[in-house]
Amino acid sequence: MIFSELYSTYYQTVAAILKAAIDHPVEATEMRHIVEEHAFGESMLHILPAIEEQRWQLITPDGKTPLQKEPSMPLTLLEKRWLKAIAHDPRIRLFGDEIFDFPDVEPLFLPEDILVFDHYADGDDYTDERYIQHFRLILDAIKYQYPLKITLQNRRENPLVMSVLPHSLEYSEKDDKFRLIGSSDRYGSTINLGRIINCEKCQDSIKGKLTKKTERQRRVVFELVDQRKTLERVLLHFAHYEKEAEKLDEKHYRITVVYDKEDETEMVIRILSFGPMIKVTAPQHFVELIKQRLIHQKSCGL
Repeated sequence: MIFSELYSTYYQTVAAILKAAIDHPVEATEMRHIVEEHAFGESMLHILPAIEEQRWQLITPDGKTPLQKEPSMPLTLLEKRWLKAIAHDPRIRLFGDEIFDFPDVEPLFLPEDILVFDHYADGDDYTDERYIQHFRLILDAIKYQYPLKITLQNRRENPLVMSVLPHSLEYSEKDDKFRLIGSSDRYGSTINLGRIINCEKCQDSIKGKLTKKTERQRRVVFELVDQRKTLERVLLHFAHYEKEAEKLDEKHYRITVVYDKEDETEMVIRILSFGPMIKVTAPQHFVELIKQRLIHQKSCGL
């Protein structure tokens, strides 16, 4: 891995702990707070035990560190090549015109080197200047929490005007589309950015009460047996989902994954790919989806 957990989120988290330890002795409570602030929910299972058990000999039992200077890590040549490669991704421009560049290195790969076969071909056009303008305005509205007046095209290709208070943006890997999640004054509160015709700040206050965003998020809970690095593979596989991990004993873990209801079929397929190492325990409707999928697969094989 070019940016491994140790040298990315894990590194930054441990670096924050070390910076605190250079200033003053750190206690377990403070280290736990730093991990929660900088890392993932399941990182508590790895970082703190490694420090407390002295597998990572960075913090002494009295909460101090032998380091005299704050840790830092310059980019390697391989990391620069990788960053230059992703700078060719058209989605980068959605976030700003200032693209990082390293003129002295070649990109690790180019977009034409990648063949994606498991998502739809009608994704959003990230090179469209109007799309880029809408995306940046929505990002700003999310950051500073002000409403937008959005004109979009419905399924019948008719224009609809609505006022929306944006909450978040989400990306569907399967659809290759961005969606805006927010509270609206009239219609549904989930909008595909590709359908937006015009987007601007609301100059007047919104009349009427905003409807809360649709409850689109769902949760699935499953238990796994950590054999052949199942835990590591699961956490990596669901890295872009919100999740929680709980250790039950030395070999068993309970994982909770939050997903969008439109991605439920994909989530079923993802979980089934781990075979008997994973057992879904909740909710019951997801358990039934697993059973139906297995019955269907069995009937196809007859």
